[in-house]
Amino acid sequence: MNSPRPALRADARRNRARVLAAAQEAFADEGPGVPLDEIARRAGVGAGTVYRHFPSKESLFEAVVLDSIERLAGQAEALLDAPDPGEAFFGYFETVAEQALLNKALCEALESTGEAMARPEVPEFHSRLGELLRRAQESGAVRADIAAEDLPALLAGHLAIRRQTSRGAVARILVDGLRP
Repeated sequence: MNSPRPALRADARRNRARVLAAAQEAFADEGPGVPLDEIARRAGVGAGTVYRHFPSKESLFEAVVLDSIERLAGQAEALLDAPDPGEAFFGYFETVAEQALLNKALCEALESTGEAMARPEVPEFHSRLGELLRRAQESGAVRADIAAEDLPALLAGHLAIRRQTSRGAVARILVDGLRP
């Protein structure tokens, strides 16, 4: 029988929070290729402290990405009762794209189908995005033939377009294709 993991001491909690904040910044700036030593330096801790909390750089990357996705899911939930469902959906779609474009780690995660994207936080994000889609479709703001399952691919395509061209017209064509 597994016993519950002991609570972290206050200094360990602070160090973990510092590592996560530094990793968030480093991954956003440089993507997943940033060296672990650089994250430790930004956090003001040794590499051993980072490894005590996160056994690998991949687990640290996953924790940072999941935190970002959890925050995005919370933003979507706040929009579920918006008076204009179409505006809420399209505004949120753009918000996700903007945040992802400013954060290489989040952008790469949203464009992938890796193991991290199967975590419980991710389906919650997709579920809320799907609910925003459903409400927008019911209001007539979004085409009825778009399924919630299509949204990850549409979002990934939108991100790829935005990363490849500075011409906003190309990205608007994709978004306009969602309208009836």
